[in-house]
Amino acid sequence: MSIQPWFPTFVYKAPLLARTRDRNRFNRELLAESLQIRDHDADGRAWSAKSYPGGFTSYGSMSRLHKFSSTFMELEKRIDRHVARFARHLDYDLTDRELVMTDCWVNIMPTSVAHGSHIHPLSTISGTYYVQTPRGCSAIKFEDPRLQAFMAQPPRRPDAKPHNKPHVAYAAETGHVVLFESWLRHEVPPNTTVSERISISFNYNWF
Repeated sequence: MSIQPWFPTFVYKAPLLARTRDRNRFNRELLAESLQIRDHDADGRAWSAKSYPGGFTSYGSMSRLHKFSSTFMELEKRIDRHVARFARHLDYDLTDRELVMTDCWVNIMPTSVAHGSHIHPLSTISGTYYVQTPRGCSAIKFEDPRLQAFMAQPPRRPDAKPHNKPHVAYAAETGHVVLFESWLRHEVPPNTTVSERISISFNYNWF
């Protein structure tokens, strides 16, 4: 008998920088700037009040942070290496093409704030870099992209193998980057901690 996996879905996770000391230094800079952006981005706070209740995101106001901030430019350069590694694993043909960061924005999730299920249209690779992750804060949760096509299937056993479950969660870890193909539906459940969960999201595209 032969059973083989086909059409797999991949999620990439790794420390942004190899050395903990370097990650801590860089995170301090990103944390300070992320909080400054929230304090000064009145348009972002207004947009968040309507579209991101209880939290703050610069998505609707300042979504190209890598184009005007030297700190975020440095983040882009460091993420570029991880995206290139992920693209090689995915066997993307990038001959005469280049994956470039098109969008980059801050997300701040206080207690009880959630990020509903969504995808990133018109992008190739998307991801998140974690700046501040209180112990026990919510993970990023991915949905099996075949879920809408499932028909007449029995429920999975509680001890089902991870690759047979309809959802998988990746813990949010400070200093780590998570990458996935932009069509993969994902969400962030409510933050149950008393501290703010702070991340930076981004998209890459080749056209």
